[in-house]
Amino acid sequence: MKTAALLLSLLTLGSVAAAQTVALSGMLGGKALVIVDGSAPKSVAVGESYRGVKIVSTQGDQAVMEIAGKRHTLRVGEAPASVGGASGSVANRGPSGTKIVLNASSGGHFFTQGQINGRAVQLVVDTGATMVSLSVGDAERVGLNYKAGQAVQMSTANGVIPGWRLKLASVRVGDVVVYDVDAIVSSGAMPYVLLGNSFLTHFQMTRTNDQMVLDKRY
Repeated sequence: MKTAALLLSLLTLGSVAAAQTVALSGMLGGKALVIVDGSAPKSVAVGESYRGVKIVSTQGDQAVMEIAGKRHTLRVGEAPASVGGASGSVANRGPSGTKIVLNASSGGHFFTQGQINGRAVQLVVDTGATMVSLSVGDAERVGLNYKAGQAVQMSTANGVIPGWRLKLASVRVGDVVVYDVDAIVSSGAMPYVLLGNSFLTHFQMTRTNDQMVLDKRY
């Protein structure tokens, strides 16, 4: 049995009546792992359908799906795409939620699970961080080609260390997604990914006691 290969492709299907979110989370042998409207991944074989999504074929790291009568090919590493509207046109990005609600830990920090470019990360809100910041280890784990970014020098308590500035395709918390987020990768050790102001400035932030609410700005 092959290890599931994570796929970054996301399809958002729109119609006049409703919008449907479909994600291809991986491949398992010849089957596609499909997520529909936030469901648990469902293993779907070629010719089978799951909640209106039919798998036409699979090969290597890609799958052909038939959704609302149209076929779409998803491949490892593709940026999120949306499919919807009366015309069925394809756009690069689908809609996302608008509100994030976080509860403080016993130490007063706001931790949350999230995703960078579709890969899971542990985040902590840091209003003192100019950008989303992550270590080399986290950057490599989520597949960032950080060395292709802009080389910078970072001042820390332990002196000046190298870093790399780049742009993340997407940062997701819950069902809320922000695209093209400035980030910096540090060669120093970091226990968590810092959810800095390059993400936070997209939101109106309200804190009441131990709860923080982030409402997306438009």
